[in-house]
Amino acid sequence: MTGLTERLEKLYVSAVHDVMRGKGLSNFVLPRDIRPLEEGKKLAGPIFTVEGKSGTDFDEHETLLGWTGVLSKSPTGHVVICQPNNDTVALMGELSAEALKLKGVIGYIADGGMRDCEFILDMNFPVWGRFRTPNDIVARWLPTAFNETIKIGDVAIAGGDWVLGDRDGIIIIPQADIEDIIAETERVVSLENMVRTSILTGMDPQEAYLKHRKF
Repeated sequence: MTGLTERLEKLYVSAVHDVMRGKGLSNFVLPRDIRPLEEGKKLAGPIFTVEGKSGTDFDEHETLLGWTGVLSKSPTGHVVICQPNNDTVALMGELSAEALKLKGVIGYIADGGMRDCEFILDMNFPVWGRFRTPNDIVARWLPTAFNETIKIGDVAIAGGDWVLGDRDGIIIIPQADIEDIIAETERVVSLENMVRTSILTGMDPQEAYLKHRKF
């Protein structure tokens, strides 16, 4: 698994996107407003999913017990993706990011909020989300499912699927296709490098396309 993560991290989202589109796959791009806390951060690896719910009758203890359960269950070498079904509270903060980083979790993506942003930036832990807010989960939010299929936008995400995120956005790669898609993208990137070299050495762009059948 580590080898696949390293290979995927060397690729870029747009190239993998084009390979997946070419294979007839669809609905694998997460909404464009889920952005990295730190622009330029790259995120690649297998996925551990979390889903949750909002409430007004939760007490402080049960929500903190539930949240620390999220941290405890998040596995080393994975990217945690959370569908909180909530647009008012932060689903990641300083202490939680520190705990995940120490466990060897690769990064965290939420279809929701984040807080303690300066601290997270200082610790160099990749966090992606929709918005920033000081509101926390205490007495407001509980996890309901772990490593089951969640949906963000029009994208279904199963535990064990793979994710790649960079400046262009985030894509989800089905677990069953990951090795094939990585290998094909590596081939495509190599071909694109040939096209780039041809253009940089003076070849007309259309001629370069006709020579390599890639652009």
